[in-house]
Amino acid sequence: MLCLGIETSCDETALALVRDGEPAGSVLVSQADIHTLFGGVVPELASREHCRYIGPLFDELVRRSGIKPGEIDVVSVARGPGLLGSLLVGVAFAKALALGLEAKFLGVNHLHAHLLAAGIEHDFDFPVLGLLVSGGHTHLYRIQGITDFKQMGKTLDDAAGEAFDKVGKMLGLPYPCGGIMNALAVAGAADPHLFPRPCVRNDSLDFSFSGLKTAALNFLGRYPELLESARHIESPAQAPDILKNFCASFNLAVVDTICAKTHRALDACPDLHTLLFAGGVASNTLLREDLSELMRGREGRALSPSPALCTDNAVMIAYAAWLLAEKKFRHSLRMESIPRGRPIPNDMIAEKRRGAA
Repeated sequence: MLCLGIETSCDETALALVRDGEPAGSVLVSQADIHTLFGGVVPELASREHCRYIGPLFDELVRRSGIKPGEIDVVSVARGPGLLGSLLVGVAFAKALALGLEAKFLGVNHLHAHLLAAGIEHDFDFPVLGLLVSGGHTHLYRIQGITDFKQMGKTLDDAAGEAFDKVGKMLGLPYPCGGIMNALAVAGAADPHLFPRPCVRNDSLDFSFSGLKTAALNFLGRYPELLESARHIESPAQAPDILKNFCASFNLAVVDTICAKTHRALDACPDLHTLLFAGGVASNTLLREDLSELMRGREGRALSPSPALCTDNAVMIAYAAWLLAEKKFRHSLRMESIPRGRPIPNDMIAEKRRGAA
């Protein structure tokens, strides 16, 4: 079965092919250079760039992979959550393609696809604990199967990735800031007492990073030399110690908070011995190390996609669609895009298997 995946939920235009569960080609255009000028994603610009690139990218994917469009069995697309204008571009293109090719159509939950992508490179059995750590979401799930995600904890305000980006913007670092702050943190020495661990002195599994962001802002107000040093760095290795140590301390506070909530979720589900973690922040060096150590201490496994598959990409969309299509699921062409903030309905159509009553 050959599945096409389309991802346009934010500022990456990406298309990919997955054949029988194995990646068979992908193309991607990032808009980071455009949005850097504004210090963050501008929704209208993002949707216009998707319109500009999505058709040529499909042609490029077909050319590189050597397939004929008529070979595509399933056309899938990220239906949400995300920026509504951006989602609409991808969904409209996918619907038109599915109609023209007479292929099955599937809308994929962008968040679930992030976590299921671990299956591209790792073998595991359900149930598992899922930790999604991205720019817009920090969520915990008990995952019983590919269509059974029970949310245990969610983002209350700023997600972890959003906190990194906003603090990086305070420092004057170019967008996106997470990778730069990670590199600075790796080169620095963390002070474990510099920043608080937000929302951990309770029984909740929800995440809140807005207070930590405010603590960072207050600290920067007392040390203006930090802001000055950030404006003149040419590489993380050459950055002054005060900047590297600040990033290391902030990074440690975020990672400690995530690990504390993950540990709490595992205590609540003693039958779970596998952790799937994904999303852009899952590439964070310290987070990968500490989650692996956490699961080793519980005689379990921490599994994550490779860093290239942690950020927004179409391979994860095509792979999730392949899993769903194998179970005979599809969507009607009347399926709606779902922006961030609205729950994504379970409105897939389950086709009857041959021989079923």
